[in-house]
Amino acid sequence: MEKIVIIPTFNEKDNIASIIQAVFSLNQGYHILVIDDGSPDGTATIVKQLIQLYPQQLFLEERKGKLGLGTAYIHGFKWCLNRDYQFIFEMDADFSHDPNDLERLYMSCKNDGAQVAIGSRYVKGGQTENWPWNRQLYSRGGALYTKMLTWMPVQDPTAGFVCYKREVLEAINFDMISFVGYAFQIEMKFAAWKLGFIIKEVPIIFRDRKIGVSKMNKGIIKEGVLGVISIQWQSMFKNYRKRVKAS
Repeated sequence: MEKIVIIPTFNEKDNIASIIQAVFSLNQGYHILVIDDGSPDGTATIVKQLIQLYPQQLFLEERKGKLGLGTAYIHGFKWCLNRDYQFIFEMDADFSHDPNDLERLYMSCKNDGAQVAIGSRYVKGGQTENWPWNRQLYSRGGALYTKMLTWMPVQDPTAGFVCYKREVLEAINFDMISFVGYAFQIEMKFAAWKLGFIIKEVPIIFRDRKIGVSKMNKGIIKEGVLGVISIQWQSMFKNYRKRVKAS
């Protein structure tokens, strides 16, 4: 009950079995919680079949409808906290995050003093592969824009490959995390930073998905742009630290 990886899914039938097996093949004691948002392609059915092979390691939470990345992770965070996991990971299903990097994030939190470890594309040693120029522009531009507005000392604030120590998630009032898409990842890191937790970035190679369709769209990007302004506004004028801290 030490390490668990949360994988949110929507129409990931071509990836989900492979990513689950890749994590378990590490033989490092990871559990996996899949949060499926009613995938019409049968993603959840595949997970249910695999649960028969891994009944003590693999878990599934099904939700009705596509409710958003942020709410999926918060659902997963609460589930994991209720079961006493100590290191809680976020990871995509599409192999853009390499399962082999999980241990590097874990060791950063376990031995190197981090309370939040981020798999970062934009620190020394990190990079992206197979991304079109517009995707690079949105991502790098978004990271720079976020740093300029929030002053948060994180090079890759939109990263979705993260390890949280339990005490970080216990300290955050999830009701005050208001974004569900692109800005969710920013707000979680911002909340952890404002609450005084130690954030470290671990360089990774982020590879664009080979199978399936990206969930990125204009609405998610718009949420990120406006969300950063909202987050900083709250921080400056509405005692953000007090509001986001769990009672």
